[in-house]
Amino acid sequence: MKGDLTQGPVMKTMLWFAVPMILGNLLQQCYNVADTLIVGRFLGPDALAAVGSSFTLMTFLTSILLGLCMGSGAYFSIKFGQRDENGLKEGMCASFVLIAALTVVLNVLVFLGTDWILVFLQVPADVYGLMREYLVVIFCGLAATFLYNYFACLLRAVGNSVAPLCFLAVSAVLNIVLDLWFVLGLHRGVAGAAEATVISQYVSGVGIAIYTWWKWPDLRVGRAHLRVRLSCIKQISNFSLLTCVQQSVMNLGILMVQGLVNSFGPGVMAAFAAAVKIDAFAYMPVQDFGNAFSTFIAQNYGAKKEERIRAGLKGAVTAALIFCVIISIGVWVLAQPLMMLFVDGSETAIIAEGMRYLHIEGAFYCGIGCLFLLYGLYRALGRPGMSVVLTVISLGTRVALAYLLSAMPLFGVTGIWWSVPIGWLLADAVGLIYYWLRKNRLFSWGAIKM
Repeated sequence: MKGDLTQGPVMKTMLWFAVPMILGNLLQQCYNVADTLIVGRFLGPDALAAVGSSFTLMTFLTSILLGLCMGSGAYFSIKFGQRDENGLKEGMCASFVLIAALTVVLNVLVFLGTDWILVFLQVPADVYGLMREYLVVIFCGLAATFLYNYFACLLRAVGNSVAPLCFLAVSAVLNIVLDLWFVLGLHRGVAGAAEATVISQYVSGVGIAIYTWWKWPDLRVGRAHLRVRLSCIKQISNFSLLTCVQQSVMNLGILMVQGLVNSFGPGVMAAFAAAVKIDAFAYMPVQDFGNAFSTFIAQNYGAKKEERIRAGLKGAVTAALIFCVIISIGVWVLAQPLMMLFVDGSETAIIAEGMRYLHIEGAFYCGIGCLFLLYGLYRALGRPGMSVVLTVISLGTRVALAYLLSAMPLFGVTGIWWSVPIGWLLADAVGLIYYWLRKNRLFSWGAIKM
């Protein structure tokens, strides 16, 4: 097998592995950003509000699948570091069946509960129909999301972060082309934007599954691996379910905040829809660096290379903080032209509200950068429960403060924006204190019984 992260210069190895992941997920953001940009510029503020609010909902739904895949990926990385090929393949079978079954259940539930979801999100009447039209189509892509993320996490776990990037590059370009064709050429409105996204998602999901089977014979499973031991299922569940909880709790909090934002009307919804895309692009690289860092730590944990783990930890913190400072400055300075990519210049109130959001969030990207590294570290060291705790602290603070501050005339909707960095910083403090108090136990090789 290829992709060994337990050898070579620490930072060079980590960065070479991280860069394709960063580029890949930036391309993945292009799916919904292309929808948002084209819809916002050509279909108007109401359509932008509908698609933007749908993005928050879909982020929550896909985070459930992504969390399961990421947790499985941590397990795969440790098995790869231990050179346990049979254990790796057995885990692959168990996690595939588990996540596939959950995908089917999730798809049925969202189709049956679409109207209830829209009511829960407090979607205004003039946006309701557009958002429902978009969601009915976009829900069809959940199976494709599962396929792509499962095989992407598997390939990254064994050190290949380039193949997922290539498939995303193709599908992102396809998505933009189909968006323009369906929306401008065929005049299919928000449904056309959703159709373009779903088609592109299936290209990447099915494509990477075929590639993995064809190009990675070492990862092909046989009949012997289909008989999964109960202990294997338990280990996969420990990693996957807790990571799933962490990801879904994080995005459930964001979804609850989306409902609060919606209560301020279509103008604020449109501002939030555009600003949150810029925000996601800004800190996405450090989020993906945290995931690459997690794979690096997990492989070296499996190989019992403590000094290499500590060196990687120091280098990752330095790199993440430098990046976050640069991005914070860029977002602060360029907030207005960035907003005008999504919103016509005549919509001055929407642009002003989006700029206010970006100036507040952008000043604190070091906080979210540190938090992503803590998530990755605890997941890799077999403490996914700690990642859940940090997420609950961050999002619990965000939701509670958002509802509290926004109800005060002094803050209004700005209180929602301020609740985010406060939550980041509080979770960082707890995560760092826990690391300082438990760092010797964290590197105990008997902590995870594999």
